[in-house]
Amino acid sequence: MSTLNIVLVEPQIPQNTGNIARTCAATNTRLHLVGPLGFSIDDKKLKRAGLDYWHLLDITTYTGLDDFFAKNSGPYFYFTTKGRRVHSDVQYPDGSYLVFGREDAGLPEDLLVKNPASCVRLPMFAPARSLNLSNTVAVGVYEVLRQWGYPRLQSAGRLTQYDWDQPTT
Repeated sequence: MSTLNIVLVEPQIPQNTGNIARTCAATNTRLHLVGPLGFSIDDKKLKRAGLDYWHLLDITTYTGLDDFFAKNSGPYFYFTTKGRRVHSDVQYPDGSYLVFGREDAGLPEDLLVKNPASCVRLPMFAPARSLNLSNTVAVGVYEVLRQWGYPRLQSAGRLTQYDWDQPTT
């Protein structure tokens, strides 16, 4: 069983974290929340964004980065607008941790400068500052899962009122 981990470092916006939680639930991806958080884990906005997917989540919280790193071993990939490598040029092994920073500040630069080979970015139009955090996580998750052949994910849908194999009259 392949395992993918999403790490949010000090997320500030409950709706973003809720959206990311829903992505994690829909992709069978583990979610790690590194504090301090900018909201309560019981926040209605957080739960509302995740809707009825909370029972599908594998979620762990940590008091800070030291706590997180003491309890987990990589490989780590740091998503940052400051990265010099494109996210899709990297091969992600089983057990990878995709690490994302605060919406307003990103990841600490002292962490990035110590791990330059593990810093990746999404290509963007130069005047744009960054993508929304939940969108960036979704792009990262699906790139890894694409490389892995979408393990355990359903790749075909079903119509509710029609049958794909029966012509309509």
